[in-house]
Amino acid sequence: MLDTTVTNNNLTQDNGQWSMVYKMKIGELAKKTGLSRDTIRFYERNHLISSEPSQSGTNSYRNYPDELVEQLNFISQARDAGMSVADLRDIFRALQGGCDNGKQVVQRKIEELEDNIDRTRKVVRFLKDTISHR
Repeated sequence: MLDTTVTNNNLTQDNGQWSMVYKMKIGELAKKTGLSRDTIRFYERNHLISSEPSQSGTNSYRNYPDELVEQLNFISQARDAGMSVADLRDIFRALQGGCDNGKQVVQRKIEELEDNIDRTRKVVRFLKDTISHR
């Protein structure tokens, strides 16, 4: 069988197998996301994102796919909303089929977030009532 490689944006196909193309360095990823390099490394150490070593044997650079920009933006928003790294890891694992009850994990997290929203709305309503009576 011929070993053919077809590249389509950030995906490559080798003998019928598709995989991500890892081509962005951490500095570029940091600029595109507004996150620090340390934060990106933290998320990688905690298995929320992944990279691959550079093809060059002369350095220890890592390469990241363009798709991580969107994923890191989601992670940032989720963290700002109060989600923990462990929660995100569980959700990603569930969405990637890494656990049998993936939909249940995600549904539980949705319910938890909706409860948090309700509690936050009650606090906001209380605070508004407090200042309107002064």
